[in-house]
This record gives sequence, structure tokens and C-alpha cells, in this order.
Amino acid sequence: MTHLAYLPRLGVIAVSGADRVSFLNGLLSNDVAVAPGRAIFAALLTAQGRYRSDFIVFADPDRLLLVTRRDEIASILPLLRRYRLRAQVELADVSDSFAVHAGWGGTVETAERHAPDPRLAEAGSIILAAGLLACTATASAYDSHRLALGLPDGPPDLEPEKTLLMEAGFDELAGISWTKGCYMGQELTARTRYRGLVKRRLVPVTLAGPLPALGTLIHAGEREVGDIRSGRDHLALAMVRVDSLRLGLHAGDIAVKPHIPHWMRLPEPA
Repeated sequence: MTHLAYLPRLGVIAVSGADRVSFLNGLLSNDVAVAPGRAIFAALLTAQGRYRSDFIVFADPDRLLLVTRRDEIASILPLLRRYRLRAQVELADVSDSFAVHAGWGGTVETAERHAPDPRLAEAGSIILAAGLLACTATASAYDSHRLALGLPDGPPDLEPEKTLLMEAGFDELAGISWTKGCYMGQELTARTRYRGLVKRRLVPVTLAGPLPALGTLIHAGEREVGDIRSGRDHLALAMVRVDSLRLGLHAGDIAVKPHIPHWMRLPEPA
């Protein structure tokens, strides 16, 4: 059965102008030269290589459309404009022109702009509609779907100016191009990959009790090894030390069991 849900938390930034591709390629972690009918996943980093924001990028004939969290657009636009310099680029919040939907569990039949979710086939499709579609599921149902797959959803899963892309699965989820050339924050991202410096990973966990508050610490015995991020019911994402994923974990009195998704690549245990 195909599920279709409207995601009101998501908005859209339009990037137009002759230099739009080169401009964004100098800032984002992935190659934005995307073909119509496809989309890419990418992140904007700080100059120090830490996460700032993430996007799913669609291509129109004369502009690129960046899908991101609606409540972050007011802070993202001035940041992007700061790097525009002499580039022939125009940026605008066009969220009022689109209703962002997700479809999963089957083939999406729609004449609206849509593309397979670039992160993971099982995630389904992302649809940019001119208005609300006839939905068969809620945003909460989609949230449970992406939590089960281990897909991050910006903050609080990812901490601005702190999280590394390799910690959050951007490599496995096709959010990084290793061949397109330089972009802001590239040096630390490449060094983290090639030196194997990833000590934490964002993983889905099941909880043997009520969902703990955001930020609740996770322990292995007395040792602090991570914390709870977004969640729903008995399912959450948690940032956990890689060397603790096979240990008995708990958040307060609640047992925490990591589930490593099939797409995630972890080092072999010593």
C-alpha cells in the first residue's frame, strides 16, 4: 500500500541565476548538477567542517529548489547570501508556492514534481506539489517510517556546528560527492573519512519503556556513551559511541537497543 503524507515542517528555497550550480557546488557537500526527475541529498557545513543545514535538491529548467526545514530558512538565506559575492545568483523563500509531501510503501502516481528520495530507496519519494494532495497518512506516520530506517531529520538529530557528516551517515546515504571538487568544510570531511576518525554514529534504537526526553544520556554501565535525539513511541535515533553499540545500554532506567540499518557501514569489532 502506498502512503502519502504532507510534511508541513518542510519549506523550499529557490536558487536561480546563471551561476546557481557553481555557487552551490562551492558550498554544499554534494554535486548539485542534478537531472530533472531526480534529486540529491547534500549538507551545508561550517568553515570548520561541522554540520549547519541539510537539503534535498531538485532541478527546474531555470532554478534549483532546496527542500529544508521551514523554521531554518530565515537563518539559512542570509548565510547563503553572504557567500554570493559576484556570482549571478538569486535566492528566495518560495515555501508558500509548494506543499512538500512524502510517499512510501509503493509507487507514487502524480503529475507534480517528484523524485525518489536520494538517501535510500526504501524511504520512498519526495513530492513538491502546488497544493495539498489527497493524503493517506500523517506526518507522524512518516516520522516513524524514517526513524525505523535511521534517517536523520536535521536538528535535533544533527547538532549545528558540532555533528560531522560521517557520524550522521551522509556518506552511505549519498550525501557527499568525493569527486566534484572543493566546498566549504571539505577538508575535515575528507580527513574524517580517510583516517577513520569516526567515533560516534547516529543509529536507530528501540526503548524498553517510554520515550526519554531529548538529550537524555545513554550509558553502558556507569560510562556515558551517547544521548537520545528525535523519537516517537518506543523508537528513536541516538548518537552513540561506535565501541559501545554491542554493549548493554540504558537511558536512565530504560534499556536501549541499537539496530544497525543494512545501509550503515561500521568498522569490524576489534
